[in-house]
Amino acid sequence: MTELMQQILETTEFLRTKTDFTPETGIILGTGLGGLVKEIDVVATISYKEIPHFPISTVEFHAGNLIFGRFAGKKVVVMQGRFHYYEGYSMKQITFPVRVMKQLGAGTLLVSNAAGALNPLFHVSDIMIIVDHINLLGDNPLIGQNDENLGPRFPDMSEPYTKTLIELAETVAIDNKIPVQKGVFAAMTGPSLETRAEYRFLRMIGADAIGMSTIPEVIVAVHSGMKILGLSVITDMCLPDALEPGNIQKIIKAAAVGEPKLMTIIKGVVERLS
Repeated sequence: MTELMQQILETTEFLRTKTDFTPETGIILGTGLGGLVKEIDVVATISYKEIPHFPISTVEFHAGNLIFGRFAGKKVVVMQGRFHYYEGYSMKQITFPVRVMKQLGAGTLLVSNAAGALNPLFHVSDIMIIVDHINLLGDNPLIGQNDENLGPRFPDMSEPYTKTLIELAETVAIDNKIPVQKGVFAAMTGPSLETRAEYRFLRMIGADAIGMSTIPEVIVAVHSGMKILGLSVITDMCLPDALEPGNIQKIIKAAAVGEPKLMTIIKGVVERLS
């Protein structure tokens, strides 16, 4: 048994001492997007600090709780706050909760983030459905020994974001009269924001939005055989010829404006999951 599998089993066994709840869907809530928790009929809330082998979220706007409960009529496990490469964690640490979600029974992963727009047709507080991604983090969570019990050595990435879930999210958005964008998400390490030249480069290579998360979790979810939906809330415009200094308070405010739309889409998607 690999060390990673041993850790997954130890963490799962610990969580089973807290609740016997078996989730069908995992949800990761990004920066400024923790309000969805208010909609959950909570069965158990466990601080990351208590969970064996879990990192601890060091970002101010991430609560740091693993929540089990019913949401939109389905059993879910929710990460209220995630981990980032810039916090100093390894890729395996960042993605470890996804491994645990899968081991607990979740077959679908819904992941959200706050992102800056590179596409000039986007607007602040828009919701972007992620259709593909560009990994510029300089690392990959699958590097190293592969455990065939967790997934294949060379997972296919031709469809990291499940087409049927993308279509479902679009349908939910239409039904609720929520305009949505679709685009390619790129991730860089942070924590520094990008330069004008980097924004130009990112746009040239096909990115519509930029952030500092999500892709590692998605790679591991693909490796694990999960279905995946990714959603970004656009919190600022990263247009090199009209660039303004980054302002974290404005970013959080923009995320708060977009959050109700995001929550409506996630809720509608979860409700319609078979």
